[in-house]
Amino acid sequence: MLPTPSTCHVCFDRVYEPAEDSYLLLDTLSSGSETAFLQDRFGDATSSPPVVLEVGVGSGVVLAFVAANARTIFGRHDVLTLGTDINSFACKAAAQTVRHAVNEREDGRSVFADVVNGDLASAIRPRSIDMFVFNPPYVPAELPDLSRHETYNTMPEGKKATSFEQDSYLLELSYAGGADGMVVTNRMLAQIPGILSADRGIAYVLLCAQNKPDIVKQRIREWGPGWMAETVGSSGKKAGWEKLVIVRIWRSLK
Repeated sequence: MLPTPSTCHVCFDRVYEPAEDSYLLLDTLSSGSETAFLQDRFGDATSSPPVVLEVGVGSGVVLAFVAANARTIFGRHDVLTLGTDINSFACKAAAQTVRHAVNEREDGRSVFADVVNGDLASAIRPRSIDMFVFNPPYVPAELPDLSRHETYNTMPEGKKATSFEQDSYLLELSYAGGADGMVVTNRMLAQIPGILSADRGIAYVLLCAQNKPDIVKQRIREWGPGWMAETVGSSGKKAGWEKLVIVRIWRSLK
């Protein structure tokens, strides 16, 4: 098994703590079937280095895992990784997680760019991402009140700690997905065709059962010729809306 990056420096009062969904992504991306798929797509050392983006990095455990294990996952180490998160505290924590994980490697290091504080992939250049990863706020719960965001997204002036209300708001950003848990995910799905590279772009999106993944996959296939969506990972143990799946989205090269 590949090692899980350390997140011991992260304050989980205001940043999402790695849980079953995070570990399902790690297991899926490092599985034999997915590493074979990714190495077939990106393993040619003469091609340009893959650019990997994770939106909603949280603690950074998933992005750090990909960055630190690029040679195993992609068959090459020259991978560029970057992330975004709407939570500025998560951005700082995730950047530290990724840098530490990359610096521990001795067998060729991937390149970590940064984690940008922003809304989904709004700061990303079109057609620039080769692999996209998204563990969305998928819980069917009322969306956070974003009118508080500017105030709650920074440490209060003159304070050394955040309040319970601020921490609660920041954690809501990581799990509350609105109706059917799909409001934020639908916004991100609409951006995916525009950010993925035209020839080899691929995305991994986590969904729960109440997100109706079969319907989501069919919608993606209807984006146009060549678009494909398949389940490539599953928690496989829990009933109800808590059952999790990883959907791979890509455009066929054939």
